[in-house]
Amino acid sequence: MTETTAARILSRPRWVSIAAWVLGAIILVNVVLGIYWSRSPDVFWVSRSIDDNRTVVGYSTTDTLIRVAETMLDKPGGYLSNDVMPPSVFLDNTPNWELGVLQQVRDLARVIRNDYSRSQSQSKEDPDVRDAEQAFFIDNTSWIFPKAESEYRRAIEGFERYRDRLADDDDLDAQFYARADNLREWLAQVEKRLGSVTRRLGDSVATTRINENLAGDPSATASNPQPDRLEVHTSWFDVDDVFFEARGTAWALVHFFRALEFDFAQVLEDKNASASVRQIIRELEASLQPLRSPVILNGSGYGFFANHSLVMANYLARANAAVINLRELLDQG
Repeated sequence: MTETTAARILSRPRWVSIAAWVLGAIILVNVVLGIYWSRSPDVFWVSRSIDDNRTVVGYSTTDTLIRVAETMLDKPGGYLSNDVMPPSVFLDNTPNWELGVLQQVRDLARVIRNDYSRSQSQSKEDPDVRDAEQAFFIDNTSWIFPKAESEYRRAIEGFERYRDRLADDDDLDAQFYARADNLREWLAQVEKRLGSVTRRLGDSVATTRINENLAGDPSATASNPQPDRLEVHTSWFDVDDVFFEARGTAWALVHFFRALEFDFAQVLEDKNASASVRQIIRELEASLQPLRSPVILNGSGYGFFANHSLVMANYLARANAAVINLRELLDQG
């Protein structure tokens, strides 16, 4: 260091050094918070019965829906999808994880409203479930007027009232019908979600696919011309987004299938389908193994580097195949 340089450093205003230290501290705090907030919550144990060990059909499913939604909102850092301040605004993995969870919460809430809580298509909707289900469908990025978290907490409160009414023997209006046809309705939604996310994960290495949108029906038509090949490649910039959305999907489904084992135990036993549910849970749990890499790798199918999307797609595809088998079992008389 020359004498001239040393003199310049010594003559630098004190506020410049203070500002540099403050800026460095702010950056460090944001980095640490970003790393901590990016950790996914652990899988929790599903409640089978009420505190007094009294079993009520539907209690486990409704309580699990509530706890999954609460975990999404109350995990470290809270709900990040609608945050507009750092470090949340620079994080995309956790918001995509939240999106995967939220989609499953919405699907189950809708099935509870349309099927589980109603004996037939002409029966009256449960008012608590109706209002709560609608609140879950607010834009997940809305940060003011209304705020997404506020609407989701209102939805949770509605399902809490429904859950408590299920446990009240004097309230005959709150019902949960654990029937095979109702379960098939929810499994149909799960099948579509898993099929979509698996396709998007697999498209990390694919560029095009043969158009089979109208296959199997010679009279089928579409509103627009159908090319022979479709561009399907998932951009390198979107690979991690799809991966963490898939992780959120699998995380929520693990809990919902565990609750299903309790509330639909008689249905599964009658159809000899318990093994199928256990297989689904096993594949979903395997997809949630800890990620040992600091980044989501997108290597080619047989290349030197791993492809985390293909590994995730493998587990979810096997889970989806088991869901399809379970639906077929439930269709049988």
